Amino acid sequence: MADEAAVHKRRLRYAGKHPRRFEEKYKELNPALHADELRKVMARGQTPAGTHRPICVREILSVLDPQPGEVGLDATLGFGGHAQEVLPRLAPGGRLFGVDVDPLELPRTEARLRGLGFDASMLIVRRMNFAALPTLLPEGGGGFDFILADLGVSSMQIDNPARGFTFKADGPLDLRLDPSSGQPASALLQSVTRQHLRELLTDNADEPHAAALAAALQGQYVETTTQLAARVRQTMRAALKPRMSEAEREAETKKALQRTFQALRIAVNDEFGALDVLLSQLPACLKPGGRVAILSFHSGEDRRVKKAFQAGERSGTYARVAPEPMRPSFEERRANPRSSSAKLRWAVKAGGHQRRATSLHV
Repeated sequence: MADEAAVHKRRLRYAGKHPRRFEEKYKELNPALHADELRKVMARGQTPAGTHRPICVREILSVLDPQPGEVGLDATLGFGGHAQEVLPRLAPGGRLFGVDVDPLELPRTEARLRGLGFDASMLIVRRMNFAALPTLLPEGGGGFDFILADLGVSSMQIDNPARGFTFKADGPLDLRLDPSSGQPASALLQSVTRQHLRELLTDNADEPHAAALAAALQGQYVETTTQLAARVRQTMRAALKPRMSEAEREAETKKALQRTFQALRIAVNDEFGALDVLLSQLPACLKPGGRVAILSFHSGEDRRVKKAFQAGERSGTYARVAPEPMRPSFEERRANPRSSSAKLRWAVKAGGHQRRATSLHV
């Protein structure tokens, strides 16, 4: 009886109509058994815990126009939402390489996609940073017909407090996409100079209160997300103008929290450095006439993509590039508020057979 009691555990319960803590959301975390619950959550304009809603799917499919027999690359596989839509369009005979740096989420995504019928002949999964893209060329036949990169961080990483990506729950101040590589944000705060931290907050997040926050955070022993959030709130109370209303102060403080976490995340993962390498390598990794689409969520990312594509068009490397970024539709932004800051840019490599223009002003 003792062994039986040890095996059977009571299901985790929560107070109220909707669970608040990540670990309490057992229905959302088990979509195979609770599909109706996931639909209810998404109908409220929220993303179910442990999942990620792909953004600009219709626009990306139109830009990349994947065809049977082609070889493509999803450089940021994430939850696999974009890959799930692309893969059926490659049959018969096509292949999609899916890469991601996250060792925790990648096995789950691969298992999910395999369960949908995408075997190793169609989907090749590799754990790696997209900055190492050229190492895939021999296996990919020397070049890709299309490449997709969905930058930033996925919802399943943000929502899990154990990953340390959110100020809304207590967790280790980590912020690494690959927890086995590099230093966590807690170590960065202790080792960085005040001037460098100020530059990181400005360059990575356009933080207007970078000087005050850098002075308060640099060299401090901050081990958890809630400790960092408390220091940011304390700093903002002193930095904000006294005549601001309480609602205005709260709104500005929340933005400062978001920007501070973003700046540290970009820094510990060297996201801009990896993006610069990817952008420089793209032309050599695309077949003539190949298409690339990059979805960004921050002005620093979008600025780099825009300049690289424009430079490639001037040099003749790209035959066409996006004149303006494409944005999620009003309906998508309403259904998924996390898509609001997204910008999609595309480019087509010169040479080869130029593909038809699509209905989305490509």
